Amino acid sequence: MKVIVACLSVLMMLPVCATATMASAADAARDLQADVVNDVIAKVGDQTITFSEISVALNSSAIVGISIPAVGTPERDTARIVLLDRFVSANLLYLDALKHGVDKDPSYQKAVSRFSNAILAGLYRKHEMAGEIPVSAEEIQAYYQANVEKDTALTDDVRLQIESRLRRDKLHERLAAAQKSLRDGVKVVVHEENLAVADDGERAPEAVLAEVDGESITWGQVDDRIKAAGTGALMENPTASEDQARRDALEREINVRIMAQKAKAAGLDQEPVYQKRVKEYGKTLLINTYRAQLTKGMEPSPKELKAYYEANKSRFIVPEARKLQMVVVKTEPEAAELKKNIASGKLTMYQAARDHSIAAKAKQDLGEVGWVNQGELAPALDKVVFALGPGELGGPVESPAGWHLVKVMDVREAKYTDFSDEETHKLARRRYLHQKVDEYTAELRKSEFPVEVYQERLVQLEQQEADAVKALAVKAKQPGSVTEKRIKELQKLIKP
Repeated sequence: MKVIVACLSVLMMLPVCATATMASAADAARDLQADVVNDVIAKVGDQTITFSEISVALNSSAIVGISIPAVGTPERDTARIVLLDRFVSANLLYLDALKHGVDKDPSYQKAVSRFSNAILAGLYRKHEMAGEIPVSAEEIQAYYQANVEKDTALTDDVRLQIESRLRRDKLHERLAAAQKSLRDGVKVVVHEENLAVADDGERAPEAVLAEVDGESITWGQVDDRIKAAGTGALMENPTASEDQARRDALEREINVRIMAQKAKAAGLDQEPVYQKRVKEYGKTLLINTYRAQLTKGMEPSPKELKAYYEANKSRFIVPEARKLQMVVVKTEPEAAELKKNIASGKLTMYQAARDHSIAAKAKQDLGEVGWVNQGELAPALDKVVFALGPGELGGPVESPAGWHLVKVMDVREAKYTDFSDEETHKLARRRYLHQKVDEYTAELRKSEFPVEVYQERLVQLEQQEADAVKALAVKAKQPGSVTEKRIKELQKLIKP
């Protein structure tokens, strides 16, 4: 069943707990992706969002700001909705960027072209220059006899290490030889006159620095790299030749262009891995480029920003906090006696908590409460706690739970309380612009591009993922499983 969604309205990240291994979730996602022909769970205009895309992002979510929750838990479903909402917003910005022709921006096209050439050069280096590198049993044996201590047995592990070393050495040799012959049969013309430092300010972007088989490398395509190479050389060594460093940088650009050309001639630009990576890079870059353009037009005036801060102050201020250790007893005299013994050194706070505290988990946590924000405790207790400095012992003080002794283990000062503070000002501006972009994308959902979420399909795929993880867990416990082998390999490595 198809459900039209105007706005998911899940913009706040909820704290979730990573109680499953990343490996299990990733394995399950891969298995699920292999089994599912169509895992589209949402559409934004003509752009699709797949379950596998969300799963990949979710299994990397420690990087993007959400903890990794266990498969099959409500927390994972919540985290997936958060990510889905972000994907929807990103696709809305992407479509709007295309509508406004941001993809025609020269800087954007330059970056995509560079990325494309770099990927093609890498594929050419891997497939055509390196290729398959065989290592024979005779070569392994010869290396073993010549370089390994005689009392070292030629085990499978040692054999693999030798094979890896020989393959790496052969790769370096092969790449060095291929690099020397890279320009054979290629016509390269360098226009030295367009490299002079003195002319940088007046040189047109279309000025040709080099031609590679008739294909031009222009100043506008590589100017930042050429300049950076020259200034970088001088920073490293003031006596270095800036002109030579710039020429060397151009030579590297020429080599990349040659490899990209040869990769295309070999049909490597038709490989799915190349097309996917360039498409993903171009889309992500376009979204970020457009977002930056939007925020430029949304800059608040000083008056607007201050008003925004004052209206949302409670969302900005991080209150003063104390990291506490606490002992709770039933009576004031008992608390006073414990405080006397702690002050004299007869008892530690840990011992007092373990042996005397009536707090539920005192024997397990030994009275360590953790961080407490100002205003979270009972009023009388809060007043005592936030009058103490690091290492100070306070109390006895009464609360509904009993009589408390408190020790401050650490102090965290309040933050973002003063708008004139530079850090507070920056945070207010960042959140203001973030809110404005959110409001803009929300309007795009309503009036520009249709958003569809296939809820039944999403629930179905979530269940399949959970079932796949359960099956993997059962399989992992079977004798001779891959998991068992990995554990044994790790045990070998950590044995003393």
